[in-house]
Amino acid sequence: MKELTPEQLQDNWKQFIQLLEDTFEGDRLSRLLKMYDHFEERMMFAPASGKEHYHNCHAGGYVEHVLHVTKCAKQLHKLWSQNGATINFTEEELVFAAVHHDLGKLGDLAEDYYVPQDNDWWIKNRGEYYKHNPKLQYMTVTDRALFLLQHYGVQMTENEYLGLKLTDGLYEEANKSYYIGYTPERSLRTNIAYILHQADMMATHIEYDQWKRGYEEVKAVKEEVKKERQEKSKKAHDLFKELFDE
Repeated sequence: MKELTPEQLQDNWKQFIQLLEDTFEGDRLSRLLKMYDHFEERMMFAPASGKEHYHNCHAGGYVEHVLHVTKCAKQLHKLWSQNGATINFTEEELVFAAVHHDLGKLGDLAEDYYVPQDNDWWIKNRGEYYKHNPKLQYMTVTDRALFLLQHYGVQMTENEYLGLKLTDGLYEEANKSYYIGYTPERSLRTNIAYILHQADMMATHIEYDQWKRGYEEVKAVKEEVKKERQEKSKKAHDLFKELFDE
């Protein structure tokens, strides 16, 4: 499992706060900073997922993922625009939805969403280093994100609401009626949701690829060490046999 240094954790947090300060202003910024001040310590160490073969399953993985999704969203926003898409939302709206799409993974005001897995079998056989906190009232990640934002009085535009709510695309059954519009009147009238979903998928799969490469490198090293030990053991066995069989 990937491990971030204290310096990396601090640097990622500073980048996150700087992103907020560069994007938002006034009362809105004040409310967001108040919310994140409450979650600061928990958020700095929060993972983005619970299993190592998912994305960013390590302490600090949540902030890394949010920054990554935001970066991908900005890149895709530019790509869509260059290819003739209708862009009827602002960059502030795009960043707001990207930054908060997984906010529900921080848990509620008192309890973390993920807690360390205390069952060695699940860690060894399933790669599950974190489990869902049984103390939490069940909510979807998106619903909890919306709940936390309203708790701190953070208002959203329609574009921000749709971008945040629909980031999971058709992986979330409740989104089906938004993405599959059978008439023009029921179709989405903004591309922000499509861009956010692509950005989340892009970041998630890249993070998985990074984990897989690291996993395979570690696996190769372990196999090489195992092979060397077997060869040394065989040589020792052959030498023993040669000395004492005579």
